[in-house]
Amino acid sequence: MTTRTGTGSGAVVAAGGAVVLPLALAQFIASYAASNMNVAISDIADDLHTDVSGIQTTITLFTLTMAALMIPGSKLTDIWGRKFCFILGLVVYGVGALLALLAQGLVLLTIGYSLLEGIGSALLIPPIYILITVVFADVKTRAKWFGVVSGAAGLGSAAGPLIGGLVTTYISWRASFGLQVLVVAGIALLARRIVDPPLPTQRPRFDGVGAVLSAAGLFLVVYGILQTNEDGWGSAKVWILVASGALVLAVFFLWVQNRERHGRTPLVSPSLFKNTTSNLGLTTQTVQWLVLQGTFFVISVFLQQVRGYSAIETGLMLVPATIGILLSSAMAQRMASRHPQRLLIRVGFTLTIVGIALLLALSRTDSAVWTFWPGLFLMGFGVGAMLTASVNVVQSAWPEHVQGDISGVSRSVSNLGSSLGVAIAGSVLVAAAAKGNPPYFTALIIVGGFALVGWLAALLLPKAPAPQQQETPSA
Repeated sequence: MTTRTGTGSGAVVAAGGAVVLPLALAQFIASYAASNMNVAISDIADDLHTDVSGIQTTITLFTLTMAALMIPGSKLTDIWGRKFCFILGLVVYGVGALLALLAQGLVLLTIGYSLLEGIGSALLIPPIYILITVVFADVKTRAKWFGVVSGAAGLGSAAGPLIGGLVTTYISWRASFGLQVLVVAGIALLARRIVDPPLPTQRPRFDGVGAVLSAAGLFLVVYGILQTNEDGWGSAKVWILVASGALVLAVFFLWVQNRERHGRTPLVSPSLFKNTTSNLGLTTQTVQWLVLQGTFFVISVFLQQVRGYSAIETGLMLVPATIGILLSSAMAQRMASRHPQRLLIRVGFTLTIVGIALLLALSRTDSAVWTFWPGLFLMGFGVGAMLTASVNVVQSAWPEHVQGDISGVSRSVSNLGSSLGVAIAGSVLVAAAAKGNPPYFTALIIVGGFALVGWLAALLLPKAPAPQQQETPSA
């Protein structure tokens, strides 16, 4: 089943595809779930008798749950096994999608979608990247399959609005969750063919205190930002929540340092954050997803609330971004073999910034439909070009024995970026409108500012990481 041996290149590719297909599909559906809700915001709000802010909260809590639990999920992968966690995550995710399908109010939708689908994603996503690392010994082959999975993530996010719009318009927003149930069931059947390499005899113990501290800290920070929708950025409540989250995260780092110092396995080793290349790569990952989800949210709300577009019309308007991600993802492997990863990330952020600038320059409340297309296409192409490159930079900065830990951190910051993208974009929309400023124009400027931060981080990436020279965490 693995590609470590084979009788020919065709057999190797077929065997690799059999392993990666369920992994790529799972990454696609998890990313799809984070973006398809945007085009159905008005429909869901009307059906459940709530408002846009309530639906924004459920979207943010979904990606926040993933971000908060991704590192614990990665550690459980090392304890329970990759295939077991992958299939368990699919089951939990499927149950959550089923509850969301049947939801008659915002509470049950939040439990099914935000909580259970988020927990399921946190269990199933870390094994995706760990399995590719341990199954494929050849670095080039591994990079190719990383590209496939990363491309599936970008495609899921980009195609979510279109597929969600089609399903919502011609059937119902509930049918989108039904579709997820069916796809997850199919992935579980395909996953039976995955052969999980044996785990070490001595497995790490789970750091429960560290898991609670990290999850609570991330939750408080993002939840505090969400409260700006109602209380504004000047609210003492907002900053108390954010400061409390930062304090809890500081306690978390002290806890894991102390645990490692006494020879006990921490949730995540502090040494993972002492690698400059890895840290810069993680920063670019966070910003990529923040910009992608933040932009999609702003434009989706603008089209539905200001221009009165339906779900399908909104999804179709975002097709240029989908095409951009598709094209750049298809070219990712070829570009990665010809150009340095850091160059691809820099070019990706440059195109993304130009795309946002075109949206600001051309798109207006009454402008023609085509005025959105150039900016969306360039932004999508730019994000797609650097998704795989950023993953390769981070994963390649560390040796194989810590791939599980760094994979969890990598997926966590990506989902944290998605959470922050929706939370910040939504809060800026509310704050700008309250002050009489153009809300959508202002929100896009803020998102573009974050893209500039990512571009600066990409400029600082060194020429080539050397894993054997890095300080590695204790096993």
